[in-house]
Amino acid sequence: MSDRRSYTFFSYAFFAAMLGMAGLPIYIHAPKFFVDSYGISLSALGIALFALRLLDFVQDPLLGRLAERTLNLRSLPIWVAAVVMGLGMFGLFSMEAPFSPVLWFSLSLAAVFSGFSFLMIRFYANGVMRFGSEGQLHLARWRESGNLLGVCLAAIMPTLLIDITQTPFAIFAYLFCGIVFLAVLLMQREWHFTGAPAPSSKKQNTLSDPILRQMLVLAVLNTAPVAVSSTLFLFFVESRLMAPDMAGPLLIVFFLAAAISAPMWTFLADRFGAKRVLLFSMLAAIFVFLNAFFLSTGQTSRFAVICVASGATLGADLALLPAIFARHLAKTGARAEVAFGFWNFASKVSLALAAVTVLPLVEFFGFRSGVENTQSGLLALSFGYAALPCLLKILAIWRLLGLRFEDARG
Repeated sequence: MSDRRSYTFFSYAFFAAMLGMAGLPIYIHAPKFFVDSYGISLSALGIALFALRLLDFVQDPLLGRLAERTLNLRSLPIWVAAVVMGLGMFGLFSMEAPFSPVLWFSLSLAAVFSGFSFLMIRFYANGVMRFGSEGQLHLARWRESGNLLGVCLAAIMPTLLIDITQTPFAIFAYLFCGIVFLAVLLMQREWHFTGAPAPSSKKQNTLSDPILRQMLVLAVLNTAPVAVSSTLFLFFVESRLMAPDMAGPLLIVFFLAAAISAPMWTFLADRFGAKRVLLFSMLAAIFVFLNAFFLSTGQTSRFAVICVASGATLGADLALLPAIFARHLAKTGARAEVAFGFWNFASKVSLALAAVTVLPLVEFFGFRSGVENTQSGLLALSFGYAALPCLLKILAIWRLLGLRFEDARG
């Protein structure tokens, strides 16, 4: 691989790592930080988070259209979105709330996720235009591995910083802003790939493509298991395993396994076909994760093994599905920015639905957080955390089997 090509892939991996730092870890850190700092009630914070999740996924199609219409401005919209995201992160962790903490939390987090979503859409769409239909799997090796390593770094960084500073989250925000600047700078020459759409696609509605619509449905169904298990993860570790102190390390093990496995899945897909390899990983995910249903108090080591194995199967989802989607866009000449706006929307629908349905359901069937639970309450928690995601994964497999597309290789 030439030095210039290596630099290009490194810049994509670094930018993906920056985006990874601004995604899931902020959902983990920000709520607890504001509760500890301002004494905000969990119910008020829960309402704010649900409203933010609704805004987050509803705005994605609009941001996709905005990304398409500002392509001629090259890197300028990227810098604007990066500044918005950086200011939001700074407001979350490095500034004293100037007014109502709940409102400040909501505004700051909205800025983070709005900038994040725009950057994500432009970044993935740029990969379609830059590498075409044949290079998506190779790009995915770098991009998704970088993204997952960013998730791991941001998940653990405040814990590491607490040993050297009294304001670990403020330092994290400063470091993040520096990483954002460097990531955009490294990608500076990549944003000129405007990739004019095929003449027919200029007038064609993006959702008129039946295969694209089916892929979006697959994205919703395949995100649902992770959305459900993520919503219940902390409750499962605390109340079923009775190991609340292990929640952080187990999360890091899970995402590290995903990051390490992502290149392996793309190599296998390059040889055997992405659809076949993705199907195998989804079946393996069911086999592995169903074991969590049978865990009881104290079986943390066994759960750690499940985290490693299920994290490895998640690596296939995160690496192969975007590559399959991007390859289809490149083959058809579809409007990549608009399409990835809908892709982000589809991926987040499950997160929003899980947030508003799963916790009330397990509570309805007897589970109570923070107290000693009956066996029926723990059974409801285990079913929601482990069995329900497996059932949802079966639906995703059914959708994948019915999907007809030119398989992604290379």
